[in-house]
Amino acid sequence: MAQSGTAEKIQKLKEERNATILAHNYQSGDVQDIADYIGDSLELSRIAEKIEADIVVFCGVRFMAETASILSPGKKVLLPDMGAGCPMADRITAGGLRKLKAEHPDAGVVGYVNTTADVKAETDISCTSSNAINVVNSMERKKIIFVPDRYLADYVSKNSRKTIIPWNGFCPTHVRISQEDIRRQKELHPDAKVMVHPECIPGVVGIADEVLSTGGMCRYARESDTREFIVGTEIGILHRLRKENPGKKFYPASEQAICPDMKKITPEKILWSLKNMEYEVKVPEEIRIRAKKSVDQMLKVV
Repeated sequence: MAQSGTAEKIQKLKEERNATILAHNYQSGDVQDIADYIGDSLELSRIAEKIEADIVVFCGVRFMAETASILSPGKKVLLPDMGAGCPMADRITAGGLRKLKAEHPDAGVVGYVNTTADVKAETDISCTSSNAINVVNSMERKKIIFVPDRYLADYVSKNSRKTIIPWNGFCPTHVRISQEDIRRQKELHPDAKVMVHPECIPGVVGIADEVLSTGGMCRYARESDTREFIVGTEIGILHRLRKENPGKKFYPASEQAICPDMKKITPEKILWSLKNMEYEVKVPEEIRIRAKKSVDQMLKVV
């Protein structure tokens, strides 16, 4: 929990500036505890679009703040640490995607929301980890370029009628979770259900009871009669799961599944961000319009 003095100062500045604090499920517990809303990246960006606030402090990584800026051009979107990036998103560039599109002119292009705004602008439609299969199956073309996560692409290909052309990207945090980790936890907790994120490697996805987005994990844990869960994703989500389900037990599939970029945001940096109105994330209008078209196409499907 943030020191009370810091939390009180943040609350005061929030009121003065008509600001809202959004925190991703992977943020540390002390950041989640002072946030107004907690969720996954697209969920939070849609909240930012709907709420009546002048300032949005996005506690996540850079591409998430960009998505909020894409959907809310009239609001000032702040990222408390501009060094909070995403190695998976950084593995693909707009130029690289244009080259792949030229090599496969008959393919449609689906872009995971975990991409930068200029990459989104090059896609036909965006997707999330929860709706990727539906989005891909909704497209008329038989061949689909899917960027940037090869493991989510693999999961989609096994549940789709399409030919998937993947980009060779991945999440360094999720690939730390191994089949051995899952088996070890199952030996310790034989009654626990295994829920993993589709960014995990295929071997881990293949032995899970449920393959879910972070939002899906929160819903499943809340609605399931199961009392114990092995959680195969970034360990920050455990704080929310335990807080929302005090009568249930949650075990990390791997204690090594930590995203260092997510952990760069702290209550002190949030306070500093509100004080100094930094760092603003603003997507250039020409890129924003094209990227928003991709996101809007997705919202028509789901």
